[in-house]
Order: sequence, then C-alpha cells, then structure tokens
Amino acid sequence: MPCRYLITAALSVAAPTVALAASPDNPPAQTQPDAPERLRAIEERIQRLETAPATAAANSFNPAISLILSGRYANLSQDPATYRLTGFPVPSGADIGPGARGFGLAESELGVYANVDPYFYGGLSYALHPDDTASVEEAFVQTIALSGGLTVKAGRSFSGIGYLNAQHAHLWDFVDAPLAYQAFLGTQFGDDGVQVRWLAPTDIFLEFGAELGRGRAFPGSDRDRNGSGAGTVFVHAGGDAGPSHSWRAGLSVLGTAPRNRAFADTDLAGNTVTNAFSGDSRLWVADFVWKYAPNGNAADTNFILQAEYLRRHEHGDLIYDTVGAATAAPYDARQSGWYLQGVYQFRRHWRAGLRTEQLDRGAVDYGSNNANLARPDFSPSKNSVMLDYSPSEFSRIRLQFARDHARADVADNQAFVQYQMSLGAHGAHQF
Repeated sequence: MPCRYLITAALSVAAPTVALAASPDNPPAQTQPDAPERLRAIEERIQRLETAPATAAANSFNPAISLILSGRYANLSQDPATYRLTGFPVPSGADIGPGARGFGLAESELGVYANVDPYFYGGLSYALHPDDTASVEEAFVQTIALSGGLTVKAGRSFSGIGYLNAQHAHLWDFVDAPLAYQAFLGTQFGDDGVQVRWLAPTDIFLEFGAELGRGRAFPGSDRDRNGSGAGTVFVHAGGDAGPSHSWRAGLSVLGTAPRNRAFADTDLAGNTVTNAFSGDSRLWVADFVWKYAPNGNAADTNFILQAEYLRRHEHGDLIYDTVGAATAAPYDARQSGWYLQGVYQFRRHWRAGLRTEQLDRGAVDYGSNNANLARPDFSPSKNSVMLDYSPSEFSRIRLQFARDHARADVADNQAFVQYQMSLGAHGAHQF
C-alpha cells in the first residue's frame, strides 16, 4: 500500500508536469509514449528507497553475539575442599580457591552487545559455571551520545575499581585471580547500580569515575532497604612514553556497609563456627600497568608489567558463633595484600609469565571475642609461572604451575592446563 500510494501520487504529479512543460522543443506527442517506462522507473526507485534504508538500519543494530568456551585440568596436592585463606575468612558463597581436581569446565561466558539506538548501548554477559549453575555477570545500558567526555552506565556490571576487577575471566593472564582479589573482593566485585565516568580533555589519558550500587556482593551484603549499600570513587591516568612504552595508573576506593555478613571460622577450641559482621568496610586499591612493544608493534614481541596493592579497614560489631554462644563484641581489622606479575611474549603466539603475591595479616581486634577467635601469625602467599600458546586471537592454550601457601599448615602444589576459545563477534579489550 505505501508503495502504490506513492506511485499514484507520482502519476498525478507527473502528468500535469509534462503538460505544463510542453513546448516546441518538447512536444507532448513525443513524451507521452515514454510514460510507461518512466512510471516503471519511478516504481523501482521507490522500492529501492523503501527497502535499502530498512536493511541498512537492521544490519547496523544487529547484536554482536560471542561465546567464550573454557575448560581445564587441575592437579592439586591438597584437597580443595579444605582450601582457606588463613586469617582472611570470606563468606561461603565467595568464589575462592583453585577449584575441583581433575578434568572440568571452567567459567564460560555468553555475551550479547549492541547499540540500542543513537543514544544508548546495551550488553549482557551470562556466566556458565563449572557446577552447572549460571548467573548474570553484567546486564547494562550505557550512554553513547553525551557530550563533554561524560558516560553513564546503569544496571549490573563489574566495578571500575583497580585494574583486574573490570576484566572478564577470559582476559586474565593466569588461570586464577590473585589472593588479594580473592580475600577482599571474593575474586571480583560487581554490583547493581549506576556508574558515571568523565574523560578529561587533556593530552594524557585522565579519567574520573564514581559508582553507587546496591552493595549486594562481598565485601558488602544484600539487604532489604531503600537507598544504596556501596559506593566507589576512582581515577585512572595513562599515556605513552615514546614510541615503544605506555602506562596506566589508578587509585580507587570502595565503601560498603554490610549487615550480618556471615562467614565460617574456626575458634580457639578447634570448632567450626559461624560469625556475623555488621559495620563499615573501606577498601583502597592502587594499580599500575606498564607495557612495552618495539615501536608500538606488539604482534611479535611485547612485555607487560602489572601490579596492584589492596588495603582494607573494617570496623563495627561481630557476633561470635551465631547459632551457639552468639557473643557480640566490637571488631576492628586492618589488612592488605598485593601482587606483581610480568608477562613476556617472546615470539609470535607464545607468552610466558610470572606472578608473586602475598597477603598481610595486619592488625585484627575482636574485642572481648579475642578469647574465642584466633589471630594467626601467618601471611598467605603464592608464586605462579605460566606458558600459553595462542594460534590466533580467538584461541589460547595455557599451562600453569603454582605453589600456594594460602593455608598456614600446608603448601599446595598446583598444576593446570586450560583452554579458552572465542566464538562470534567480540569487542575490543581495554588497555
């Protein structure tokens, strides 16, 4: 109907136009026989105008769909069921430790990303876990048309604190997250809320950001209340140092207010008890990354040096043995951790890396519950070495060995073989 309507309108306009335009140089008798051909040309042109823009618009907003398939084999000298970070108890739901022994799937990801319209961009990342469960890692909308270097994101997403936190697991240079990330963030901090970033109009890269969220994830705790339960502030700076060097540094603060955040612990009598913390938690993160690629060409050879330092202060009240003694007392803890890693691509497709890391037990005061709970004189540590081969930018096979001293009484010798395969369209990665 729209096409026929336009043709009819064109006919009604074309005939008078021919008559009005008739002249000795262009007599009506010479133009009338060409009318059917002219009408067919008008119809074809209208069809092209109707179909071509619709096709182009549909293609331009088709979502990019990607699937990251990951699996591994793990050989562990200690039982992973007894894994713990001595002196750094975390909630039972936190994802820490080396995982199960033997063959198994690692975390796989299904991603769907696209422009919503000229003003918004949206994305969904769905994680498939080794225990056959699934969860939404990210589901957000983000502005793409604001001026002045401003970007707003709303929904569920990984926080912009630190360097490693915002990266999906398949981007990590090692099989697992550093101990500091496991102890203070439960491996990775993501939340439901809103994020604002501002890119300053400077010669160097300078970005400021802030987030306000529900605070549902560790180190926070989900609770039924209006308002927010977590907030962050971060700043990142970076730039080039000649044609072969580049860098990025950052400073971040994460504040949460957990209520009855429960975790399992072992008391001085050797009993396993459940404690609960309510109060304020502040985590500071300093990060630095330096990259080297000869004349900016990273295809054959490059080197990446990466480090982060995390320091947490928590204070409030702690209830010892919530299902038994239920003894409440003031609680104050200041603890920290760090990691340093280097990854060297010594030839095309091949990389080798080293990572050393440690947690500092710091100062922990349970108040009157010092008579019930241990304060171990031990700082967990770990050293890892890896070698990976990437036949293309879509596939990678990795071999990793680690000696893990997370438990005070034993060392865990760990060996991993991991594969990662990327199917479909996948966006560019951050610096």
